[in-house]
This record gives sequence, C-alpha cells and structure tokens, in this order.
Amino acid sequence: MPVELVEGNQTAALPVHLVRKDRLETVGLPEAAMAWARANGFSGEAGRTLILPGEHGAIAGALFGTGDGENALAVGALARSLPEGDWYFAQDLPQPDLAALALLLGGYSFTRYGKKPGKALRFAPPAGADGRHVRDIADGVFRTRDLVNTPTSDMGPAELEEAVRALAAAHQADVSTISGDDLLIQNFPMIHAVGRASTSAPRLVDMTWGPSDAPKVTLVGKGVCFDTGGLDIKPSSGMLLMKKDMGGAANVLGLASMIMAAKLNVRLRVLIPAVENSIAGNAFRPGDVLRSRKGITVEIGNTDAEGRLVLADALALADDEEPGLLIDMATLTGAARVALGPDLPPFYTGDEALASDIAAASIAVEDPLWRMPLWRPYDAKLNSKIADVNNVTTDGFAGSITAALFLKRFVEKTAGWAHFDIFAWNPSDRPHGPTGGEAQGIRALERVISQRFG
Repeated sequence: MPVELVEGNQTAALPVHLVRKDRLETVGLPEAAMAWARANGFSGEAGRTLILPGEHGAIAGALFGTGDGENALAVGALARSLPEGDWYFAQDLPQPDLAALALLLGGYSFTRYGKKPGKALRFAPPAGADGRHVRDIADGVFRTRDLVNTPTSDMGPAELEEAVRALAAAHQADVSTISGDDLLIQNFPMIHAVGRASTSAPRLVDMTWGPSDAPKVTLVGKGVCFDTGGLDIKPSSGMLLMKKDMGGAANVLGLASMIMAAKLNVRLRVLIPAVENSIAGNAFRPGDVLRSRKGITVEIGNTDAEGRLVLADALALADDEEPGLLIDMATLTGAARVALGPDLPPFYTGDEALASDIAAASIAVEDPLWRMPLWRPYDAKLNSKIADVNNVTTDGFAGSITAALFLKRFVEKTAGWAHFDIFAWNPSDRPHGPTGGEAQGIRALERVISQRFG
C-alpha cells in the first residue's frame, strides 16, 4: 500500500505538526518556522498542508491544519499532500487509531487498470495506536473499495463468487454455492427470477467461519453486479454507476474480513445473492407474481426494485437459524440519497439496544450512520390486489422506509436485525478516500460486533 505504518520509524523521520485554526502560537515551533507559516498565510485552516524548509534546500517538517479539530480522519489528506519519505506526528493525538487509519485510507488508489499508485509514505504509528488492528480495518475497507471499483466485465456473479472464495481461503472458511436452476430446486425463486436473464447464472454464495457453538452473526449483502433496471430499463445516465450495485456484498465481505482477522468468538455466516439484472426474452416482467422462499407472494410493480427481491430470499434463509445478530447491507434506494445524501447511510432496526450500540459506534469511529424509522403505517403502501405484497409503492413517497418494511416481512424470528441502505461510493475526493467505491457502516459494525463478541 502507498502508506505504511512502520514501528520505530521516528529516528530519521520528519515531524508533522497538527495546527488548529488560529492556534499556530500554541504548537511550539521555532521562530523561523513561525515566520515561514505567517509569510505563507498559514493559520491552521482545515486540510491545508505547509512544508517547512530546512537547511540547504532540505525539508524540515510539515504543518497540517485541523480546523476545529473534531474530524480525526481529516489527517488522511496527508497521504496525498506530503512528499514521499518517512514521517511522524510531532504531538500525541487524542484518537491515535483513527489518525493512523486515516493515513492508510487516504493513501488508497485503485491500480488494477493501470492507474499509478499514490506516494510511498512511511509513518510511525501515533503513540497509543494499535497498528495491527488498524491495518486489519484498512484491509477490509480496501477489499470493499476494490470490489466496488471493478467493472462488471470483471466482476459479474461468477467473479463475485470467486472473491468470496478467495477471502474464505485466506481465513480457512467454508463456501458453498447454489446456482442456476438449482436455485429453483432448493427454493430460492426470487434470486433465480432476478438473475435468470443474464449469461452469468444467478447464485447464492454461502460462507461460514468460526466454531459452530459460538454466537451466530449473519451478514447478507446485495450482490447485483449490474442493474439495467430490467424491463423497466434505466436511462443511460442511471446505469453509469451500476457496477456498484453489488456494494452491499462488497461491504459485508469487507466486514467479514475484519471479523475473521480479529478472530472474534462468533460463528460467522455471509450470504450473498449474486445476480445481474439483465434484459432478455426470459427476464421477469412488471405484473409478474413471484413466490418467495418464505411463501409470501410478491407482485412486481417495477423490475428496477430487484435488490429487495434477492435480499428477501437470502434473509429468509438467514432468519431460519435465528442468529444473535443479522445484518443486511444494500445499495437499495435512491430515496435514501435524497433524504440523507451520499455520505450518511440510513439504517433500520426494531432492536433498541442494537440501535443505540450502532449510533454510539458510528460516532466513536467517525463512520456516519443515521437511524430511520420502520414506520408501520407505511406498510399499507405495499399492498397488492392479487398477491401478498407489491415490491414497490405507487405514490413514490418514503422509498427507503417502504423498502425496509418490505424486507422486514422476511425476518420473523430474529430480534437483532438491522438493515443498511448504503451508497457505497464517494462522489468526490475526501481526506480518507478518493472518488470511487467506499466502505460505509462496516467500521462501526466491526466495533459493535467486537464489543459484543470480542
């Protein structure tokens, strides 16, 4: 990776001084450095880096503005703004793990198709940082980003299955797959219906890890590797980012990587319905009625609301085991983006203790999440005149809430269930991540699961 955390790397390294807005005088810089900062108009404004000159044209260090100092991940910008070499933080930091993580995440680049990697920086971990844990979290985030950034030409249902198998092999986990018409034989009709028009067969990938008698944690991720919208076809502009419609699967794989690397005391199960929502003569149609694994019949009001269909069959399977914790993640609705934007994913749960834990973890690790209500009066919006339920509403209101309510019908036994409606994408560069695929919510969930089962 472009940024490395190197223990004992301070001897020949250069210092980075963090400066809060308008508090340059409190840093304790030599007068020459103070004069240089003033001459360059540096006052600690958020995100600005100023290189300090040394003797004979050498670099003596750097200043980095932290603004109000509330965003620990802001130091990730140093991964792109510092010259290559060895560095360390000149002062102790209040959140050393987050600062170290920000450096690693900020140095990420997706190089599979020829893009050059970022700068090679070596940083001494801030005092008090758990370097191993930080690296494991970063590896999980990078796995998620790489999967989302890979186009469907190299990340269809078959390739997504291979990504699961590669992760499983690294941690001695077990994997089984049900694909093609076997989905019908083994009662996963909605996964089959959504993916049957693709030349790459639909499949349900099932990974398990950990002792069979440990607390059960199950992760379900939407793996729609490309979404044309089906017969309710999207406009071309709506398809440009549809390689990321497997972002839910990518995120649960990143989270699974973190859990297994930490060797948490859980029996982990990961379920990924991997499909491509394509158009062909055998594509499912608006007005069709599908019978789900749970037996609930679903009228198709729109073929572009396919993610909830594949999730429903997978959630029904997960619910049969009544795990102690059941998480599903999906790039499910545009309504969530309208409500909260791309950076703040909503989550839904009826478990008050779980909601509290997720909210607290979100703040602690700066992984933004916002709880939204499972508002029961809106359930009626999903009524169908000929089936048990429709997959969409007719009025277009509360789209993220009604999608969560749809999924809730398929989780009847498990009390500790939460649904995350994520975007899985940075629309612009951020200090701790460039434009492109992004992990959302999984750092917070790793903290919750570690605290519950660590």
